[in-house]
Amino acid sequence: MLFEPRSGRLAAWGNALLAGLVSPDEAVLSIVGEDAVHRVEGLPGETGPVGLTLALGRLRALGVTGLRVALPAPGHPLGLSGPPEFNARALEAEEAVVAVGAALGLVPEVSEVGPAGDVHVSVTWRVLPVREAPPADVPSLSEAERELAEALREATEVLTRLDVAGSGPVAEAALSAYRARAEAGREALAPGYPARAVRVLALAQRVDLMVSLAHENGHGGAVAASEMAARAEALRPVERVARRALVAAYNSAVEARERG
Repeated sequence: MLFEPRSGRLAAWGNALLAGLVSPDEAVLSIVGEDAVHRVEGLPGETGPVGLTLALGRLRALGVTGLRVALPAPGHPLGLSGPPEFNARALEAEEAVVAVGAALGLVPEVSEVGPAGDVHVSVTWRVLPVREAPPADVPSLSEAERELAEALREATEVLTRLDVAGSGPVAEAALSAYRARAEAGREALAPGYPARAVRVLALAQRVDLMVSLAHENGHGGAVAASEMAARAEALRPVERVARRALVAAYNSAVEARERG
């Protein structure tokens, strides 16, 4: 249940590769994760889909020096800069990667095949032109960390008041998985990211987990429709803060390089 967008993995490990901190094989294995295969379609100079290794090399040759994440939602074009076609595709996918150094963006198209319990996931990254402009509404790491601390308090208060905080076996399993992952010290970001980014990412995932539990764990104490609407309204800004922090964490390697 922990939110780890594919765009985050592509940006994080792509940045590490572009910085010379990991090998192409290590980067590709980390980006693909548990998916079956990732392909990239629409690259300049290519007539069809290509593998990630070739695609990352081609992006470097095209002048790409870094990769940023966008996690847009309706009414919140987080990390996007246009044009409308790219923004619309990114909003539909709820995520995208924007290249630094070349006016290109990548949007994942996910396909699943196979029976329940044996699903194979393939991802095609669609390359599209983007507008070279500052990304929308992306905070600094320090801003994101301050916002998250307040959001975590607000989320805890809302969930406790509405009796949906950590109740039920599904919630307990999700929280246990989060604790196990945190205790295992699993590398949340690729090499080259500052420690603060790792901390912000972990906290953003924790806040996102709490919001997800609130939406997915039944009605809890919010029995009346008005109470359910109040819960959704109260959690909306918390979810927004979590997404802003995720983007700030994934983009921090690029921001640090740009600051010199």
